[in-house]
Parts: sequence; C-alpha cells; structure tokens
Amino acid sequence: MSKTIFLAGATGAIGQILSRLLIARGWTVYGSTRSESKTNQLSKMGVKPVVVDVYDAELLKEILADIQPDVVIHQLTDLPYALEESKMTEALVSNARLRTVGTGNLVAAAENAGCKRIIAQSISFIYDEGASPHLESDPLLPLTHPVYGETVEGVLNLERQVVESKTEGIVLRYGLLYGPGTGFDAPIAPGSVHVEAAAKAAELAVTGGSTGIYNVAENDGSVSTDKAQKDFAWDADWRENGKI
Repeated sequence: MSKTIFLAGATGAIGQILSRLLIARGWTVYGSTRSESKTNQLSKMGVKPVVVDVYDAELLKEILADIQPDVVIHQLTDLPYALEESKMTEALVSNARLRTVGTGNLVAAAENAGCKRIIAQSISFIYDEGASPHLESDPLLPLTHPVYGETVEGVLNLERQVVESKTEGIVLRYGLLYGPGTGFDAPIAPGSVHVEAAAKAAELAVTGGSTGIYNVAENDGSVSTDKAQKDFAWDADWRENGKI
C-alpha cells in the first residue's frame, strides 16, 4: 500500500481530528474543501489540500485518478452548526442529496482510481421502534416518516452505494455528535458519541473491520456497538488526551 488517503470533509469537526490521527500513523492525507480560503488551514494541519466540490463528478474523478488513494473516507455533511433549528428543514433536504448524489460521485471516482477501501459516515439515531439496544441489522424508520423519511432514504442510498461498491465498503453509523466543533458540550440524546471517539472509529476502520455497517455510539442502551468493539477494538471512551 502507498499509505495514501483521500478525506472528503477534512475541515469538518471529525475531519480535523481524523487528519491528525491519520498523519500520526504515517498516512499521506489529501483533504478536500470547496473553498480556496480553507487551503491554508489544511496545509497547516499537514494535509495536502484539494479544492473540489463533490457534485463535480468529472473533476472529482480526475483528481482521484491522479492521487490513486488506497482509502477514501467520506465525512461530508451539509448540516448547520449545532443543528440550528431554523435551518434544519432545508438542511435535511440538502443533506439527503449529499448522501445520494455526492456519495455516488465519490464512490464512482474511488472505484475508477482503484481504491481498495471506502469508509463513509452515516447515522445511528433513525432506527425504528423496537427492542434496544439496536443492532445494525434492525430496521430504520419507514420512508413514510413525516419528518425523517427523506433522511432515511438518503441514508439507505449512501449505505447501499458504499457496501455494494467494488471496494471494501465500511459504513460508520455515528450517534449524535458532541464535543469540540459540534456546538454541543455534552450528549444531547441517547446514542450520542463524542466527536473524538467518532474520529477514532474512522481511523481504526482504515485497516480494521470488513465490508458492512457498524454502529458507533456510546453504550447507554440505545444502540449496540459490540460489532465495532469486536472488529476494530473501538472504545466510545477514547479521547485524544487519553482522558474521559
């Protein structure tokens, strides 16, 4: 392996932490941003900046063909800071499109470049009613749900495209994020996860685990993370400074 990673969403709350973890392990990280103004930030992080919009399928394909990454990590979201309520209705629509169209473009570009593994961010807080803790095989909310139906459709589309890709496709179903850069200092609902632990899960999934879906959340009885703990030794209590 050339130890090269393309990280889509490198300037996000998870992406910044994940970049540090990957570079510390000797990976060369190419990080994407849509804004030229963020290239200096990426360079200071030790990341090789790439200016590209995931909706520009042809440019994305050209860039990945040139980089030829071993692993592509999808940490893109289109949600407002701290999930600001006044912006959430519009954001749920745009985020669903990102999960569907953006993921499709990223998967196609990764496959074309000969990428070996794709790791993508999903969510673990849209399981349907039923016994808990929820396993990865449990059903999600119905597509007819009045608020989250479109979100569920986007999630299912993202997960299918990643798992059924020509690569080793790993989906991380994150709980609700809290911690630095998220707008929340503490868990905001059952099944939350600290942003640093979420980033650690993605780092571990670069070389651990296998094609499939993994819950990544705290062990509060909402969702089961036994699979992530077993397959790549993930710990919800992990923090960069070693303290909980």
